[in-house]
Amino acid sequence: MKTKKVRIGNIYIGGGEPVRVQSMTKTKTADWKSTVNQIRKLQVLGCEIIRVAVPDMNSAKVLSKIKKNIKIPLVADIHFDWRLAVEAINQGVDKIRINPGNIGSRENVEKIIIAAKKKKVAIRVGVNAGSLKILKKSDSWTKMSTKERAYQMVKELLENIKIIEEMNFSDIVVSLKANDVPTTILANELYSKRRKYPIHLGITEAGTEFSGIIKSAAAFGVLLNQGIGDTIRVSLTALPDEEIKTGWEILKTLGLRKRGIEIISCPTCGRCQTDLIKIVHQLEKQITNYPPRIRQLADGARPRQRFSGGQITNSPLKVAVMGCVVNGPGEARDADIGIAGGKGFGLLFKKGKVIKKIPQNKWVVEIIKEIKNSQYKSVLESV
Repeated sequence: MKTKKVRIGNIYIGGGEPVRVQSMTKTKTADWKSTVNQIRKLQVLGCEIIRVAVPDMNSAKVLSKIKKNIKIPLVADIHFDWRLAVEAINQGVDKIRINPGNIGSRENVEKIIIAAKKKKVAIRVGVNAGSLKILKKSDSWTKMSTKERAYQMVKELLENIKIIEEMNFSDIVVSLKANDVPTTILANELYSKRRKYPIHLGITEAGTEFSGIIKSAAAFGVLLNQGIGDTIRVSLTALPDEEIKTGWEILKTLGLRKRGIEIISCPTCGRCQTDLIKIVHQLEKQITNYPPRIRQLADGARPRQRFSGGQITNSPLKVAVMGCVVNGPGEARDADIGIAGGKGFGLLFKKGKVIKKIPQNKWVVEIIKEIKNSQYKSVLESV
């Protein structure tokens, strides 16, 4: 859906820009060197926007040091204290995230807006289910229906937006998050019909890698497929690396972004005569540990071209590892490089055409060799 285009540091979100992948650091922000080190690792993995918690003034006062040592937009996450938001803005962050509902008085919110307007810093207005004003009353969230919850979230968000707009400020990003998927989906659907500020998608307190990835993928899939969502964060009780990897995989699966080497593999069955699960994990680990110029074959934010049969495309390299000839060159014929398993051997194929027979213990080595030495090499070197 067409939303307002908002500048966040050296990139934009909304207005037809690619859906951006972001994360949040797990370090103590006041320990700015550790925070910078973590952010740099995330940059390599494809993090495009990074958020840091600012729980106290010590954390706020080191934001300029963090900003100077990273290459992606920096967002300050503020709760309760308007002074922390103003300090973060003065330190040079690219965006602040506030929940006006817990900042206090309207006067305090206005102080933040005045500072943001002066420095031309965007504001993300977040409404989480757990911080709704209605929860302070006798109404119980648990007794409300999904529809009632979603409407209440949108109602409070629009009230907060109105305060900001009345001060002639419009560099706004919004988020509506709950820890359950149906409420999050409905709230974002309802909002998208009312206003056009870009939307940050997320499931708050999503859980571990297993449950959190499932919840996030379910919610994002429904919303992004409708064109709702301009930036995403997969919130996991895990290292932030996993948030970035998962975010990119979701966008790639939906055909919204193109990045890295795509591995396709069969689920295995009684026909499989090799330990395919082990082999695929070995290959995935090898590719993950490659330097950025090999992992990042294509990036929808800044399309990188590669060669394919004499033609130039903007799609990522697709590698297939299949357990038998049934799922080999036939079902994976569109793979750039692939191997179909047999007993103790595999058939290496390219675009469905069998090239040679190789022993099972050489599968990963041969695939890596093909990636490095094939017709894609000249493109990889230019990335």
